[in-house]
Amino acid sequence: MRTIDLKRLNFHHLHYFWVVAKDGNLTRAAGQLHISQSALSSQIRRLEDQLGHALFDREGRALRLTEVGHVVLGYAEGIFNLGRELISSVSGGEGQASQQLRIGAVATLSRNFLENFLRPAFDDTQLLLALESASLEELLERMRVHKLDLILSNRPVVPDMQHSWRCKRIARQPVCLVGPPMKRNRKFRFPDDLPTVKLLLPGRSSDIRTQFELLCEDLSITARPYAEVDDMAMLRLLARDSGGVALVPEVVVQDELKSGVLQKYCELPKVVENFYSITTERQFQPSALKRLLAG
Repeated sequence: MRTIDLKRLNFHHLHYFWVVAKDGNLTRAAGQLHISQSALSSQIRRLEDQLGHALFDREGRALRLTEVGHVVLGYAEGIFNLGRELISSVSGGEGQASQQLRIGAVATLSRNFLENFLRPAFDDTQLLLALESASLEELLERMRVHKLDLILSNRPVVPDMQHSWRCKRIARQPVCLVGPPMKRNRKFRFPDDLPTVKLLLPGRSSDIRTQFELLCEDLSITARPYAEVDDMAMLRLLARDSGGVALVPEVVVQDELKSGVLQKYCELPKVVENFYSITTERQFQPSALKRLLAG
């Protein structure tokens, strides 16, 4: 196996590769870098020679990353995004631009919980919040290459040999059955009334759903859902508009409960939703992130 001396790795060439790989066109990339196309091709060939692998398959004028090229691009993304993070973190003075905080939230996370968590940062006029939603796996990949500062999740992650994730439970919410307001002197009897209602449940991949089914198993009851919904925002709308009874953390429907549109029928024993913050080891942590996590 060929050994590459790290001291000989030319990061200038790596940057050229990164620009070309992101654009996919050698001519346009050369224009961005203000060098000739032939000079750019030569620099990339030198990087390929040094690594001992082709990074692109050339198909006419188009460039397609090889398997090794995709691996190298992932590392290059991390290196140059980390460089931008370093510059942003150590720069100071009155002319410093607004600090950006990049937060990813899993698609199934309650938007009310997200808003409540971020509320302490709303008055910071020097802070730019960049929010995105995706699966936990997609968000972890973006954090791996330093494109996110924080992930908020209702599922934990465990660090391994390759990823030093820092996962901390930051909140726990009781899970309730909620539905339209009941007539005066009428109470919902759990679990006896479950078969009589249109039951709205989270999808089967949800930890809440798993806990609920274990509870039903312990009570020797069968709960047949009217609807299964992965997205908490959609489950909230169905709870509000369908006349059904939804299994949700209270925070999901906090506004509807406050206004009286929905009523909390009961809290379920042994069923909770946990919320986690996920970060990674880094030299410089944004001060805004420290404040949010401290709160």
